[in-house]
Amino acid sequence: VQLQASGGGLVQVGGSLTLSCLASGSVHGFGTMGWYRQAPGKQRELVASISRGGGRINYADSVKGRSSISRDNAKGAVYLQMNSLLPEDTAVYYCHVVSVYDDRIDYWGQGTLVTVSS
Repeated sequence: VQLQASGGGLVQVGGSLTLSCLASGSVHGFGTMGWYRQAPGKQRELVASISRGGGRINYADSVKGRSSISRDNAKGAVYLQMNSLLPEDTAVYYCHVVSVYDDRIDYWGQGTLVTVSS
């Protein structure tokens, strides 16, 4: 399984963008999917996650109310819409998937850079 993240770029404060992550290979065993980010000099942190059925969604406090995560199980895809972007949202964003059969098995995308300019 390979995950390809896209949608990052340069955006002004207050702007919006949508990140996409598409999987290649077998997508039938995808459990929880999510987005993490890592800013320069900081640890990687969870931004948002969504359960397999979509009934359980979690957001980091820093993006709550400004972001929306969704998924398409048929495509093995996960999306993150971010609004009202702030300079502190600048980071490399990584998509992440946990196997529904064994939560010790997970996959990471290659990362997509989001830069919010003021």
